[in-house]
Amino acid sequence: METVVIVIHLMVVLALVLVVLLQRSEGGALGIGGGGGGGLMSSRGTANILTRATAILAVVFFGTSLALSLIAKMDDRPGAVLDAVPSSQQLPSSGEGSTGNGILDALKPQEPAGPQVPSAQ
Repeated sequence: METVVIVIHLMVVLALVLVVLLQRSEGGALGIGGGGGGGLMSSRGTANILTRATAILAVVFFGTSLALSLIAKMDDRPGAVLDAVPSSQQLPSSGEGSTGNGILDALKPQEPAGPQVPSAQ
């Protein structure tokens, strides 16, 4: 389900970017964009279609964004990482009397099994 919503979301994003880029610029402050001559987007009807398409795609974009966040929230399982070790790992036994079975107990340094090299004096 999540993959389907992500694919739809990406298609909507690409369509939204394309529709916004196709629209005529009405700023004109820099003298670029929407020139006075006829062009691809010179009629009022085409501009209305692009405006409506932008609004519809924006609504679908927000809808898929909310759906993705709800799907992610449903898959969220709260829990502490340091409270338990997966059952596939064996905990080392230490002679210090530690009775905990958390991951921090598993990371304690262990006594070496073989003979030790004497330290330099």
